[in-house]
Parts: sequence; C-alpha cells; structure tokens
Amino acid sequence: MNHVPALWAAAYGSARPAPVRFLARRALALRAFVRELALADHHPFAGY
Repeated sequence: MNHVPALWAAAYGSARPAPVRFLARRALALRAFVRELALADHHPFAGY
C-alpha cells in the first residue's frame, strides 16, 4: 500500500496551517515520483 498516514493527515487535515499542507502535498508528490522512477527500472520492456 502506498499510504503514509502522517503525510496524508498533514496534507489533507483541516487543522494544519496552509504552508504545512502545501509542503506535505509536495512531499507526497515527490514520493510518488520517486516510486514510479524506481519501478520503471524493474520493467525494462514496458515502453520506457
């Protein structure tokens, strides 16, 4: 599962200040990008 509870709570919880939510959302996006990049190495014939 690709779920980081602390980051998701910070990114989408209404109790957090806007800058904290923004940074948490950017961290989630960066994590997703790095994960896709890592998975691309494991599929050599997937059209990359």
